[in-house]
Amino acid sequence: MSENFYALIMAGGGGTRLWPLSRQDRPKQMLPLTEERTMFQVTVERLRDLLPDKRIFVVTGEDIAGALHQSTPFLPFENFIIEPFGRDSGPAAGLGVLQIAKRDPEAVIAILSADHHIANEEAFLQALRAAEVYARQGYIVTLGIPPSYPATGFGYIERGEQLGEAYGLAVYRSLRFTEKPDEATAAVFLSKGTYSWNAGMFIMTATRAKQEFARQQPAMYALLERAVAQPDELRSVWEQMQKLSLDYAIMEGAQQVAVIPVQIGWSDVGTWSTLFEVLARDEDDNVVRGGEHIRIDTRSTLIVSDRLVVTIGVSNLVIVDTGDVVLVCDKDRAQDVREVVKQLKAQGKDDHL
Repeated sequence: MSENFYALIMAGGGGTRLWPLSRQDRPKQMLPLTEERTMFQVTVERLRDLLPDKRIFVVTGEDIAGALHQSTPFLPFENFIIEPFGRDSGPAAGLGVLQIAKRDPEAVIAILSADHHIANEEAFLQALRAAEVYARQGYIVTLGIPPSYPATGFGYIERGEQLGEAYGLAVYRSLRFTEKPDEATAAVFLSKGTYSWNAGMFIMTATRAKQEFARQQPAMYALLERAVAQPDELRSVWEQMQKLSLDYAIMEGAQQVAVIPVQIGWSDVGTWSTLFEVLARDEDDNVVRGGEHIRIDTRSTLIVSDRLVVTIGVSNLVIVDTGDVVLVCDKDRAQDVREVVKQLKAQGKDDHL
């Protein structure tokens, strides 16, 4: 990679669909879900094979910034760009981009998530190398995941003509982004073969990013510029900031976008059912994380607990025991866990959040 290539890891967010393990003070990215290291540690470590530590930046909230840095002490603390409170991924990415651009106006920035599982790390790093080539040509490049089923929980990217290739990967013009479709629409997308899942990984020059923020979100961009120029005013600026995802803020309306479809063994590990899919299973298709499990006629079940769990005659369940909460749900209803979080918030049961 060039000496102007940077990673910007988005490490905010709560991961409410992984409640009760994911909590406000220990969100998804701080959990060892797929291995013994936390999702955040895994994300940082894979980038260290491509970039020096000084060019790995993190955007996160002030409540968890210290803990994240403690888990990756080799990263300079000044590389942690800290939001006073969450305003969704649009302002967070914008703040990170402008901070990096202030240090290096020639920067090419890969905006990445702190909590995604990537099984084929070398293919992922190769895709970033390819993306930098086209980002330098003025494109905003997104990495697209070839869909394996008609998912309704992901956005989609439709590709047009091939622009060329880099590092052995085909690069296409992106025609449009479509937010999470219904199942019938997702099935059509899957059958066409020209759609990719939007994994939320975007590579662009700092200059292009600033142009899109200024063009599409002028009010937000003015506040971001003020926050970077006058750091003491960050909190008051953030109070005025509109909550908006990066997709809605600039990506859906961005000009000159390219997509690189990549097979990297990607999962957003967004729910208990998607975590189940990426973990190793026993001969009865069960996954146990933590303690012991005595099973009788138990299949296709995920158990997360530090205690002994006994199951008899069950299948397709998620069982999560955190000491103060026990969650039991059908694996096919794992998306509904966030509804529990909404109810707890409405009832003021903050101790369980």
